[in-house]
Amino acid sequence: MKKLLRILALTTTALFGFTLFGCESQQNMNTASTNRNMAMPAATPDKAAIEAELTRIENDWPRIIKERDTAAVQRIEADDVMLVYPDGTLGSKQRDITDIGSGALSADSWEVSDVRVTVVDSDSAVVSLRSVVTNGKYKMADGRTQNISGQFRSIDTFAQRNGQWQLVGSATVQVVSPATSTPSTKASPMASPAMKPSPAMKPSPAMKPSPVMKSSPTTKSSPASKAATPARTP
Repeated sequence: MKKLLRILALTTTALFGFTLFGCESQQNMNTASTNRNMAMPAATPDKAAIEAELTRIENDWPRIIKERDTAAVQRIEADDVMLVYPDGTLGSKQRDITDIGSGALSADSWEVSDVRVTVVDSDSAVVSLRSVVTNGKYKMADGRTQNISGQFRSIDTFAQRNGQWQLVGSATVQVVSPATSTPSTKASPMASPAMKPSPAMKPSPAMKPSPVMKSSPTTKSSPASKAATPARTP
């Protein structure tokens, strides 16, 4: 009986030891895995390549609209893209595909400029840009035509999904009072003397009545012109 109890005690001790060893081993493995993950630095984004690709995409929109390239819209815009149009209404990928494919959007010229890319990380970036639309028209569903000419500012958010950059958010506003004057035509805070009225522009003394313009003594009635002279008397 004592021998049996001794065997059971040894067996229990062995099982406890194996269990404890297994827990420690698993804990050590988890710690090692965590340390490896912490030791791996985040990949440095290739900013130049990202900027070039997103700039190319933004500059391609005039061609996409003109050629009604719905395949490009399908590829560039994410299915869950969030769009805000200049009039404040919310848009969608399907609406853009429909409008561009049907030719509802048209313009004599559609220029994109001032494209600025801010790279957040390897998979996300924000782009700001300026658009100038000349003689732009949008044909609405009821047949009416809306004038969409003017200057616009947009903020676009891109995310890289499955190795491809896609537009996931965009908001556009119209520039209500675009600047039409160039810096050279604006009044400078330090106006040069040439811009101020010069003394030559003020009335000069020569413009004032001069003494020669007043009645001179020669124009006054002389004694000879008053009472008849003795030579004229009978």
